[in-house]
Amino acid sequence: MDEPVHFIEGRPIKADEDSYYDLPVRSEAAASLYDHCVRAIVWGLRFGEHGLPLMGSGDWNDGMNLVGQHGKGESVWLGFFLYDVLMRFAEIARMRGDDTFSERCRSEAAQLQQNIEQNGWDGEWYRRAYFDDGAPLGSTINIECQIDSIPQSWSVLSGAGDAKRSRSAMKSVDDRLVRRDKQLIQLLDPPFDKSTLDPGYIKGYVPGVRENGGQYTHAAVWAAMAFADLGDSERAWELFHLINPVSHGGSPQTIATYKVEPYVVAADVYAVSPHTGRGGWTWYTGSAGWMYRLIMESLLGLRLEVDKLYFDPRFPSTWNAFKVHYRYRETVYHILVQRSPKGNAEASMLLDGVVQRETYILLVDDHKEHDVEVRARLRVTDALGAASLATAIERRPFGKTVEI
Repeated sequence: MDEPVHFIEGRPIKADEDSYYDLPVRSEAAASLYDHCVRAIVWGLRFGEHGLPLMGSGDWNDGMNLVGQHGKGESVWLGFFLYDVLMRFAEIARMRGDDTFSERCRSEAAQLQQNIEQNGWDGEWYRRAYFDDGAPLGSTINIECQIDSIPQSWSVLSGAGDAKRSRSAMKSVDDRLVRRDKQLIQLLDPPFDKSTLDPGYIKGYVPGVRENGGQYTHAAVWAAMAFADLGDSERAWELFHLINPVSHGGSPQTIATYKVEPYVVAADVYAVSPHTGRGGWTWYTGSAGWMYRLIMESLLGLRLEVDKLYFDPRFPSTWNAFKVHYRYRETVYHILVQRSPKGNAEASMLLDGVVQRETYILLVDDHKEHDVEVRARLRVTDALGAASLATAIERRPFGKTVEI
């Protein structure tokens, strides 16, 4: 955090511009990485009349570039994301002894959380945004884009959403956006088409294609992660199988529908006939990175904190164990994670045959191989109250131990 980083120089963007193309130059001025982070956060603490972050010409979804083009539009999703940034950075500031900024982060986060609950809730899910004129987007009063998945997922992932509301919001995602028959998860619904709503160039896509009501895999991964965070392991695994590219290559028929490589992540999957289920823009690194985190962290439950590896697995109902060969620099840990016997809530861990008292492995780069055995209690819950959500998984039974 003390590393000096130079600024870049270029003319400021004018009030009537979204952007401009130029080649900025390296400034002679520099500041610590920590100072750059603080400046970025402070710059983002700009809010509209609902107390939500200004959206400008796009947030995560750059296709919604007209929602806040006049400087008044607000993003509900960005509120959740900013909350997460503030809470995480508050801890970094505290560790550096910057208690003043740490407290400011926490105070801003608390106020933002209150504003989201007061002005972002639509009744069954969270709204997506507010236009410059104050009209809502992602609401039941909208003809198009009544629901968008990302504020629902991030109400869970950020920890900012009211627990009861977040469950209702994720149930709405499951009911309205998960297309099990077509093996995809829509970003929003209904797509933009003929209404007077003009959120930006997203409307230029055919309804059901890319961000305009198709599956945008980046967001679909977030939905699966959110269900895992809710403790709904079966649904999280089911949604993972829906979006896993391997699932789209199991037969000549699925390959003919998907039409792209079933061994890399596609940015999007179409949700409109006659191309429903067709993948687009493959080798998409952003979604691939998040899918890796979904598998390793949300589902298999491996969480790395510097040199400590924690375990909190979420088993699908058909698994008894899995094994991971984990390389830490030049050292390999062979990790067997097993489900505890039924009725046994105790978790245990062995490192090279020695019982560990901590809930993590302290990783050491000693250029050796180590054997780890983890016995974890089974956590299978249905957060949304449905009778059974494992049907997609049960149709594809796994062996007793899966090796990764």
